[in-house]
Amino acid sequence: MHEKTVHVLWGCFLLWNLHIASSQTIHPGIKARATQRALDYGVQAGMEIIEQMVKERKIPDLKGNESLEFLKIDYVNYNFSNIKINAFSFPNTSLAFVPGVGIKVLTNHGTTNISTDWEVKSPLFQDTGGADLFLSGVYFTGVLILARNDFGQPTVKLQDCYAQVSHAQVSFSGELKVLYNSFAEPMEKPILRNLNEILCPIITSEVEALNANLSVLEVLTKIDNYTRLDYSLISSPEITENYLDLNLKGVFYPLENLTDPPFSPVPIVLPERSDSMLYIGLSKYFFKSASFAYFTAGAFNVTLSTKEISSHLIPNSQGLGSMLSRLAEIYILSQPLMVRIMATEPPVISLLPGNFTLDIPASIIILTQAENSTAETIVSMDFVASTSVGLVILGQRLICSLSLNRFRLSLPESSRGSIEVLRFENILSSIIHFGVLPLANAKLQQGFPLPHPHKISFVNSDVEVLEDLLLISTNLKYETSLKQPPSFPGWADLNLISRQLSGKPAP
Repeated sequence: MHEKTVHVLWGCFLLWNLHIASSQTIHPGIKARATQRALDYGVQAGMEIIEQMVKERKIPDLKGNESLEFLKIDYVNYNFSNIKINAFSFPNTSLAFVPGVGIKVLTNHGTTNISTDWEVKSPLFQDTGGADLFLSGVYFTGVLILARNDFGQPTVKLQDCYAQVSHAQVSFSGELKVLYNSFAEPMEKPILRNLNEILCPIITSEVEALNANLSVLEVLTKIDNYTRLDYSLISSPEITENYLDLNLKGVFYPLENLTDPPFSPVPIVLPERSDSMLYIGLSKYFFKSASFAYFTAGAFNVTLSTKEISSHLIPNSQGLGSMLSRLAEIYILSQPLMVRIMATEPPVISLLPGNFTLDIPASIIILTQAENSTAETIVSMDFVASTSVGLVILGQRLICSLSLNRFRLSLPESSRGSIEVLRFENILSSIIHFGVLPLANAKLQQGFPLPHPHKISFVNSDVEVLEDLLLISTNLKYETSLKQPPSFPGWADLNLISRQLSGKPAP
């Protein structure tokens, strides 16, 4: 009896653990939402894609044989080869979300003009030539099923394919076109039959080719020499009646370490909007993981010489010389200065409506080094630099810039005696503002790549800071020959943009 009770208790314990494990949902760091407006634009862009595709793809030959009773010919073998689609029109085409399933594609009343070479063989004659084929009443319907593979890449499959061409009209060319056109009409029926048999296999093979391209899609992107960004799908797309959601992992890793950060994402709730084609929500987790990854990789540690500070110093009323003279009032210095700044913890991210701030806890060491001697620490102290983050979309990248809000200095620890904290706060605040932040902004200039389909660019983009969420609203534009994005504007221009975003007047 005791043994049976133990088994029951162990069974309950295992079931409880399975329940706990199954209830732990993985939340995304990035959520991308495509609206019906995106699908409507997809119809327009899709026509351009199909036009480009049919010009590049080889269409299989149409072969068959048919008896021509009215000419008392037992059989005619025919072969239409080198088939080229010259023009087509699908005026009634639509894309629609099928909740929980995929995207339904529907087109009808389509027409197509095709040119082709032909060859016929019969017991009485054999000949070759050219012909034009006009197809009308083209109808197609199918459902694109969207999912993810084991590597977090998107997959697509065509389901419920049905394609039919109602009418075909053949017009032969050449010296004997009058003769051949006389029996063109009896050949149109078998042409339609053969054509309708191969349409869905052709369309399915194109979808499979697309799937092959998606399977090599890079979902782990190197951002710079410090970090990688994981764009993999954590679940299959969520499809409702009005939109499609993609849940992306959206986490930064140090370049050589793919261990998840020691904190977890929370659910992303996008606002119910439909004015734009695409909405991208970047969660606080996304930015926290970036902060942690860059801190772990040592990206926030910098040592600046007097010369380097001077080269990045924005002209101001006091200038570097004035700052150094104020330091000389405290210490009688004859050797050049060095400033070493090291983050002591990952910068703290704060996302509040209309306000994105970054608090950087760090230590600062001022050193001097005589020629042929080791560096000597003058003073070492801790500080917190509170910065505002300016945001703008340039090309397909999110560009950030930092501006100093507050600089709080802890009591210094120095072997040379106590120092007036306020005087050092002013001096070091100027070094941070005019020397360190320009260096940081130069690195931030390359931006973070945003997830977007191939050959699709963002237009009329807007950035909005919400509670623990950065929301990007954008429309889309398909580029048949997408060029490299233009070089980024100067940081003076970007600072002006960030001021406009934060509501601050331009200087």
